[in-house]
Amino acid sequence: MQTSSKKRSVLLLISAILGIVYAVYIISYFTGVVSGAEAGPETAGIAGTLVAPHAVCAGVAAIFNALAWALSSRPFALTSGILYAVSMVLFPMYFMFVIIQTVLSSVGFARLPKTA
Repeated sequence: MQTSSKKRSVLLLISAILGIVYAVYIISYFTGVVSGAEAGPETAGIAGTLVAPHAVCAGVAAIFNALAWALSSRPFALTSGILYAVSMVLFPMYFMFVIIQTVLSSVGFARLPKTA
């Protein structure tokens, strides 16, 4: 049995929690908007189409972020930071929801020890 005690990054943990909370929020918000469709189905469809790439990218980033924390993996941490940044580019109006995760993932990546 291997007794290597890998120290997990607190920054990656915080980023993963924020990312998962945001992913749950955006999915529940837009499923509520689409099901309610108060402004009409066309408006809900357009809004969903505009936000969907951002939401998917942020959700995948949260998954990679959680894996980076659980496995103390530099490649997963780097991937999550990049995906959070891409999600900001995909829908700039919601950048404030993923900017903290982007910074924390990037700093968490930089602080993880390099493997030989």
